[in-house]
Amino acid sequence: MKDNQPITSDQLLNEDEFSLERTLRPQSLADYLGQKKIKKELAIYIEAARQREEALDHVLLYGPPGLGKTTMAMVIANEMGADIRTTSGPAIEKPGDLVALLNDLEPGGILFIDEIHRMPRIAEEMLYSAMEDFYVDIIIGQGDTAHPVHFPLPPFTLIGATTRAGSLSAPLRDRFGILAHMEYYHKDELKDIVLRSANVIQTEVDLNGAYEIARRSRGTPRIANRLLKRVRDYAEVKGEGIVTEPIAALALDLLRVDHEGLDIVDQKFLSTLIKLYNGGPVGLNTLSANIGEEVDTIEDMVEPYLLQEGFIQRTSRGRMATPKAYEHLELTHLITD
Repeated sequence: MKDNQPITSDQLLNEDEFSLERTLRPQSLADYLGQKKIKKELAIYIEAARQREEALDHVLLYGPPGLGKTTMAMVIANEMGADIRTTSGPAIEKPGDLVALLNDLEPGGILFIDEIHRMPRIAEEMLYSAMEDFYVDIIIGQGDTAHPVHFPLPPFTLIGATTRAGSLSAPLRDRFGILAHMEYYHKDELKDIVLRSANVIQTEVDLNGAYEIARRSRGTPRIANRLLKRVRDYAEVKGEGIVTEPIAALALDLLRVDHEGLDIVDQKFLSTLIKLYNGGPVGLNTLSANIGEEVDTIEDMVEPYLLQEGFIQRTSRGRMATPKAYEHLELTHLITD
């Protein structure tokens, strides 16, 4: 299906794109591109756990969306030779849901909880004893017949993923033995990811075409793979099926993704901040109301990259545009003292 609408960074992947993402996922640390520091550390921890024939210590993966946290969890399971069960924080509505997941694990198994910061507090508290001592205490029955049951668990590894590590309670965060901060990718790393993905989906991409996609991908593999698919469509219809730099540039311009990787929401955010509020400072709630995006969407999907690339600053009084933002939008004439 063709997608002729401008792409925003917070769009949900459709079913076809989820299928593509699964196909493109590496299966081992050696195949996983980028995140070199994390891979180096994990390789040691995994090898040590395998030599001792123990479950890997609990792992917390945190960072902006789309950087490969779920993929890394799958790779860890493959490297450990362990079965993995996956869920998300919002899907665990009550302690019984968590007990059912834990009970399904084999010794050395892995439970992956995405968006772990959104797990209910009552379920989170049950994780404390499960993570530390491999047991949970549950209440059976109601009223006068209610009684506690001590429920032992096999040794297992919990892998949590979150875009908001600061939202995790200190008791939960402290129970993770391995903390891994997923960082934005360099353009050369994204170029290699684009080339690998193009090979998987049997699309011909030259080096310059791959780099053009990479530099507009916001440092994020998920976005790189999404843009590759859109550019492939354009190349098949408007070109000869080969993704070159000119073809990639034309396709991405059509999608309104600029040369810095900023999409229409990013551009609207910066434009509003500069034109309506003289570059700030202005509160996030005010900006949210003006551009029609949820505060959580702006905090999780828009601001991290703009901060990383130096387009905005966070201050105690609100958000402020930097000179780089004015220059990027060609609004330097609006700079005020």
